[in-house]
Amino acid sequence: MTEAATSLFKMQSAICDHLYTIQEIPGKGHGLVAATTIIKGTRILSESPLFRVPRGGSSKKYLRNSISKKVAALREEQRQAFLSLHNSFEDEDRPELGRVRTNALPLGSDATTGGIFLDSSRINHSCNANAQNTWNENLQKLTIHAIQDIAKGNEITIFYLTTRQNRSARLHALQTDFRFTCSCSLCSLPLDQRKTSDERWDEIHRLDNSIGNGTGILSTPLQTLHDVHKLLSLLDDEGFADASVPRAYYDAFQIAIAHGDIARARVFAERAASSRAILEGNDSPTVQRMESLARNPSQHMTHGFSEKWRGAGDDIPGELGKDEFERWLWRKEIAEVSQYADLRSEAAFPPFDDLPEENDISLEFYESEDGFSYRPCKHWCFLAEIIDVEKFLRLRLIVKDKTDRTVPIAFHTDDRGLELDPLYVQKGFTVAILYAEQHGFLDLSVGIRHENPTAIKIFPLPLGELLILSDKVQQYTRELKGVKTCQGCNQKAASPKKCSRCDLFWYCNKSCQIAGWNENGHKADCKLLKDPDLRRLFLMKWDVFEDYNRFRADLSERKE
Repeated sequence: MTEAATSLFKMQSAICDHLYTIQEIPGKGHGLVAATTIIKGTRILSESPLFRVPRGGSSKKYLRNSISKKVAALREEQRQAFLSLHNSFEDEDRPELGRVRTNALPLGSDATTGGIFLDSSRINHSCNANAQNTWNENLQKLTIHAIQDIAKGNEITIFYLTTRQNRSARLHALQTDFRFTCSCSLCSLPLDQRKTSDERWDEIHRLDNSIGNGTGILSTPLQTLHDVHKLLSLLDDEGFADASVPRAYYDAFQIAIAHGDIARARVFAERAASSRAILEGNDSPTVQRMESLARNPSQHMTHGFSEKWRGAGDDIPGELGKDEFERWLWRKEIAEVSQYADLRSEAAFPPFDDLPEENDISLEFYESEDGFSYRPCKHWCFLAEIIDVEKFLRLRLIVKDKTDRTVPIAFHTDDRGLELDPLYVQKGFTVAILYAEQHGFLDLSVGIRHENPTAIKIFPLPLGELLILSDKVQQYTRELKGVKTCQGCNQKAASPKKCSRCDLFWYCNKSCQIAGWNENGHKADCKLLKDPDLRRLFLMKWDVFEDYNRFRADLSERKE
């Protein structure tokens, strides 16, 4: 290092606001070390580039000439400081080009321009980084923020790669792009821990690619939302809190707002803003945009694409505990919230677009212990109302699901659908199919190919009325802190009596039971609820899979 460069180097180390010093790091050259305890979210530094360079798409000759001109324009002490940066590409015909390839940092996400920095370019890599580098377009500076508490004396590190993958892929990419072998704490895990970590990172990489594809936002929103939730859980398991976290919350925001769910969109935007502020600061234009979306989610360009999840903006529940709120937020409201299942739940009773595809393994519905054989990880049931019946060679039902999606159901059972009681195969009745999957037919249409006669049941009422019955079950069977709701007078009661016929609804006394029976429709409801298959829908633990469930009714009896 020349005298001029040494002088500038010492000056840099002295004016770093006492947060860091530039020191020799064994096996790494120089790096930044915390001079004091740095709290998560602290801006460690903000720095203007010494000069900018094009990234990607430029010929080596153009890049070499461009860099040479920029270096020549520097003051002597700046030039010497630049030349003191590490060069991993000494085989390049010009040392300036090698140093730029080694030290340039991107000026934004997917940026076509990079920058050389006298301090920031000295920050070394770790796959388990404790800091985040971000280009702030408002400041025209690169900012470095602590993404976890950094103890005094610990090295400050960032993540060099654009995607997170397993150890083997990371080592290959770092060797190819930066010519060093990483020995960070994550890459140095014992073999058994490394295997577990790699499995998580493979799943993180798969989920990130699947979510980033974008098609699931509109075609399979519930599954994609649950994929985002799983991605965040895996990141938390690995202890990572970098830009992957706010990006995932923004993905969840886009799913919610695209389908008209203002309430959840607002929460996701708030989380995206708060988690990104830790990484970038409140003056970040991205943070400011997320805060604006949290205030008014409907300004996003995808709002109005669908009204599938439409709700009022003030629908954010305030009375739920933390776990219940998270189940609500991620649309995982299954029977734990109530003793009985809610037929409106899209997790247990998904609409057609959220069903798994027949020839694709969806980890929303299936799991594997060995990576080869799969079985359901939960139960699910498709509900739809019959709108047309076709009988030619085999039975074919045209149905409409909860989202008004029209779907064909083709019967490929041994009896081609004739095993069903014809009195039940009529328009306006509701069909229920356990473990239904999407199937692509030869005519290029998509529907359900039904093969198992014990996995189907037709209930003699429209889908809308069945869902209203489910609402009543939720309202009049729920017990909260020992208090129940009377179906006759709709008042709370601590010691009501239960209907002896359906064994579900509660009444204060005989007069309330009579009122419920004659005035509130329980006579018809009670008759329906005596059906063991319908009761099964309400009583099943949908999120716990031990074996396949089947409808109990004997098909031969249906023919009588």
